[in-house]
Amino acid sequence: MFSRVARPAFNITRSLSTSSQNNAKVAVLGAAGGIGQPLSLLLKNSPLVSQLSLYDIAHTPGVAADLSHIETRAHVTGHIGADQLEAALKGCEIVVIPAGVPRKPGMTRDDLFNTNATIVATLADACARFCPEAMICVIANPVNSTIPITAEVLKKHGVYNPNRVFGVTTLDIVRANTFVAELKGLDPARVNVPVVGGHAGKTIIPLISQCTPKVEFPEDTLTALTGRIQEAGTEVVKAKAGAGSATLSMAYAGARFTFSLLDAMNGKEGVVECAFVRSEETDCKYFSTPLLLGKNGIEKNLGLGKLSAFEEKLVAEAAGELKGSIKKGEDFAQNMK
Repeated sequence: MFSRVARPAFNITRSLSTSSQNNAKVAVLGAAGGIGQPLSLLLKNSPLVSQLSLYDIAHTPGVAADLSHIETRAHVTGHIGADQLEAALKGCEIVVIPAGVPRKPGMTRDDLFNTNATIVATLADACARFCPEAMICVIANPVNSTIPITAEVLKKHGVYNPNRVFGVTTLDIVRANTFVAELKGLDPARVNVPVVGGHAGKTIIPLISQCTPKVEFPEDTLTALTGRIQEAGTEVVKAKAGAGSATLSMAYAGARFTFSLLDAMNGKEGVVECAFVRSEETDCKYFSTPLLLGKNGIEKNLGLGKLSAFEEKLVAEAAGELKGSIKKGEDFAQNMK
């Protein structure tokens, strides 16, 4: 029996993977950007990927040429501009979307909405037309709105499958694991903190009570730790002082999620990751919880599990903002021409 919060066995190089089914075509949309380039490098480095299709509105041929010289098996192609979207997406099993503009100091993820909503809607429309069966992993912020946008666009084409559309919140888990490990003197690779809710500010809810191994903190430390996990993206934005947002750690987290999905699609059992998906677990239409992944995407939503009183309060406080962000995304998609 798998553990509800089992940590995926994760090795970024995957050098020992020998499955005969490792022939996946993966597309990165926004491959020339701050997240897209390091994410593409990590994907190129994995034997789980046989074809790596890179798309952006500029510079993709150069990124593809650069990556193509790396001595790993993935065949890399570069595609540029809307007229090459079909070639980029045809036959893809997984599409990862880091496209969009990054945050600058003083901006919230929601401030990105107007620009990124249009970008994600356009790319989701292309996925619906050219690879309707693909798993779609959205990194572009605000994820709390871009996932509802993606779903509504796919619905318009009659190809929406809620088990195949994921908002990538993995960076919240990665940060929670790291920060808990630092405070407790643990190896972060052996720590697993489920993070539920959404992917912005107070909608990010780390379930420290469900951490493996079990950890305990005084109330003031727990409150500070939770706040740091919720605002960790802003911590990076401030530190970069106008030069962007979290790109390298996000690329790592995006690769981790993609590899977990590929493992599950290849038949590995017990693969669990949190992601922001269509959900019946709360009264929010979309919600991030631990998910058991399988060959067809979400095999089972593992739900919230037992929450502490502190965590129950966080979930209740997040609901209003989360519902507002979801509705904003749905309204945008429904009003699109």
